[in-house]
Amino acid sequence: MLKAFKERLRQGHRTIPFPGGASLPESFRGLPLLDASRCADGCSACAERCPTDAIRTEPNLTLDLGRCLFCAECVAACPTGAIRFGPDYRMAARRRDDLVVGQDPEEPYRLAEALDHETRRLVGRSLRLRQVSAGGSAGCELEAAALGNVVFDFARFGIQFVASPRHADGLLITGPVTRNMKLALEKTYQAVPPPKIVIAVGAAAISGGPFAGYPEVLDGAASVIPVDLFVPGHPPHPLTILDGLLRLLGRIGEPAGSR
Repeated sequence: MLKAFKERLRQGHRTIPFPGGASLPESFRGLPLLDASRCADGCSACAERCPTDAIRTEPNLTLDLGRCLFCAECVAACPTGAIRFGPDYRMAARRRDDLVVGQDPEEPYRLAEALDHETRRLVGRSLRLRQVSAGGSAGCELEAAALGNVVFDFARFGIQFVASPRHADGLLITGPVTRNMKLALEKTYQAVPPPKIVIAVGAAAISGGPFAGYPEVLDGAASVIPVDLFVPGHPPHPLTILDGLLRLLGRIGEPAGSR
């Protein structure tokens, strides 16, 4: 016990300030940066290499974060450097269509906007979520669980996971939603008292990810229940999830199109 106490004193304060206090490694792959002006005529090497069909080169270069695995195969395949991954962990969006980077090269990526005033009045300072693994591989589940550790500590913002959907304000869903989990997900959603919110975390929960198109899965949570927040990644970093949650609650945010 004494050794543990001394080690705790040595380590000091471990909870990172947020927002603004995150320090991510150089290897971190955040929001993709596209430069269509570098694309060679007729080149589709990046799209051909993508394992989840997340990239389009016509009519212009786009990348769908809802499908992206952040594997960087596209970066390796591109001969001109038209695609790279930046350091920005802020990627969560309210609408599925907003996850497509490059739709309008003149417009910045649209981050998640806050819930309506009445919902924020009810859950803005005390949000309880039931986490549902709908056929996940444990990657997104582990990153979501990390939100509760001493480093990220989402409880300081009034957010916690609960054991029962009847005690929850919403669901945080991971996994592609297998057919065997469809009924369980529907019943869990029905058990949450209204108003309720749904967060789809990870490429699998958004689009099916690497499992999309297989008969055993339903290609994401939105195929079964309405989704209020999409958090891309495979898996997403805990900071990406936390940033999305706080934007949804109106705790942090920027005017639309300010980035």
